[in-house]
Amino acid sequence: MTAHEFNTSLIGMKPNLQRFAMSLTSDRDDALDLVQDTYLKAITYKDKFVDYTNLKAWVFTIMKNTFINNYRRNVKENTLIDGTQDLFYINMPHDKGFVSPESTYAEAEIEKAIESLPDEFKVPFRMHIDGYKYKEIADELNLKIGTVKSRIFFTRQKLMLMLKDFAS
Repeated sequence: MTAHEFNTSLIGMKPNLQRFAMSLTSDRDDALDLVQDTYLKAITYKDKFVDYTNLKAWVFTIMKNTFINNYRRNVKENTLIDGTQDLFYINMPHDKGFVSPESTYAEAEIEKAIESLPDEFKVPFRMHIDGYKYKEIADELNLKIGTVKSRIFFTRQKLMLMLKDFAS
């Protein structure tokens, strides 16, 4: 596919891209920004596109992944705006406030339930809740990524059964 054909096809997708971006963001300005970011990435990485494959699917995947990455980045920032006249930006962890005796008891019960699990389930689950990615856990424990995902899933299931009294 020539550069001209690529660009023409890309421009022809604009209405569809705008509709999809709007469905993801629910905000007109954010949707237009997402379309622009998608165009930029598609043009930048057009050498990665394999000829005679589905260009539309490739571009929509770029848009979806861009939206997800932007969302994750925004969630991680946790930027709070100070209400003072100068409007300083403050990054601070959210204070969990008062810890009630009931929550301390529940936490102790959850820890006890986790500790009662066999190591093959407990270790990957602990690493997961400590923030390790599946790939990192798999590499550290010398397991396949599918095995790690399965063990974490089954650990959640076991814990839900063991702690069903705490369910709301």
